[in-house]
Amino acid sequence: MATADITVLPIGREGASVSDLLAVIARHLQAQDKVHFEMHAMGTALEGEPEDIFALAAEIHALPFESGIPRVYTVLKIDQRTDKEQTLDSKVKSVQNHL
Repeated sequence: MATADITVLPIGREGASVSDLLAVIARHLQAQDKVHFEMHAMGTALEGEPEDIFALAAEIHALPFESGIPRVYTVLKIDQRTDKEQTLDSKVKSVQNHL
């Protein structure tokens, strides 16, 4: 099990808003069941097996191209531990326990 955070930035369209393209990505995420996801203001948190996360990242990176976007910049950060299982929820709770 791994956790990750992905941000997909479509580049080269008119206007500053990208919410319509992010909605396409959100629908794609909702249609799959291998990787748990939580969208947030600056990207999407992912939780699943590393190979599933990598495959899903490639899929959602490609989606803006299908809408005619000429350039896509994607940032993917992955955290994986082998000493214990860690989830998105457990990582947040760990910090909250120190507050």
